[in-house]
Amino acid sequence: MNKPSVFLPFWFLYKKEVGRFVRVIGQTIFTPVINSFLYLLIFGVSLGRSINMDSEYSYLAFLIPGLIMMSVLNNAYQNTASSIVTSKFHGDLQDLRTVPLSPIQIVWAYAFGGLSRGLLVGVITYIVGSIFYYVQEAGFLFPHSAIYLLAFLIIGGVSFAFLGISVSFWARNFDQMSAVSAFILLPLTYLGGVFYSIDILHPFWRQLSEFNPLLYFINGVRYGLIGVSDVSAPKALLVLVISMFFLLALALRSIHRGHYTRW
Repeated sequence: MNKPSVFLPFWFLYKKEVGRFVRVIGQTIFTPVINSFLYLLIFGVSLGRSINMDSEYSYLAFLIPGLIMMSVLNNAYQNTASSIVTSKFHGDLQDLRTVPLSPIQIVWAYAFGGLSRGLLVGVITYIVGSIFYYVQEAGFLFPHSAIYLLAFLIIGGVSFAFLGISVSFWARNFDQMSAVSAFILLPLTYLGGVFYSIDILHPFWRQLSEFNPLLYFINGVRYGLIGVSDVSAPKALLVLVISMFFLLALALRSIHRGHYTRW
C-alpha cells in the first residue's frame, strides 16, 4: 500500500488559507484595491500634477511601486495574522499540535497563503496603476528589471507573512494584533518612502530613515519597476534576505513557544 505524500498535509493547509481569503474576497481583495485606487487618484493624479520630480518619471510612476509593495506587505501580514488569531479565538488552533506537519512546514504553508493574497492584491494594484499611468502619460509602465521586481515582491511578501505568524501567536486577541499593525507597521511603511524620496529630507532624518528596513523593501520594488531607487538595489536585496531569515526564525520560535489559546 502506498504511503501518503508528506506534502499532502502541507498542500491542504495552504489550500485552506487560500480558500479562507477567497470566501471573503470583498474584504480581503476588493477593499485594499479600492484603497490603492484612492491613493492613486488623490496623490498620483490630483496632487501629483503639481509635484516635479528630478528623474525622467512623473510622480505617478514614482508612487505606483510604493503602493504595490505596501499592498503586498500589508495583505501578506493580515492574512496570516488574522487566520491564526481567528483559529485561536475559535479554539481550533491547537489542532496544529496533532497534524502530521513539522513546524517549518506549518510556517511555510501559512506564509505561502499570505503571499498568495499579497501578490494577488499587488498585481491588481499594478494593473490599476498602469491604467492611471496610460491615461495620464499616454504610455505603458513596463518593469525595468523583472527579476528584481519579482524577487522583492516574493521575498517581501513571505517576510511579512512570517511576521504575521509571530505576532498572531503572541497576541491574545484582535486588539493586540491590530495594535502592532497600527502603531508599528503602518508608520514604518509610510515613513519607508512610499509617497516621497528620502533625498528631500533633512540629512538627520535621511540618516534615520536608513535604519527603517521597509525603506529597502519599497525602493527595491521601485528599482525593479522604474529603475529609480534611494538606495542601491544590491544593498536593498541584502537587507531583504536578512530580514526574511530573521523573521523566519522568529516565526519558528513562535510555533514552539507561542500561545495556542486565547486564555
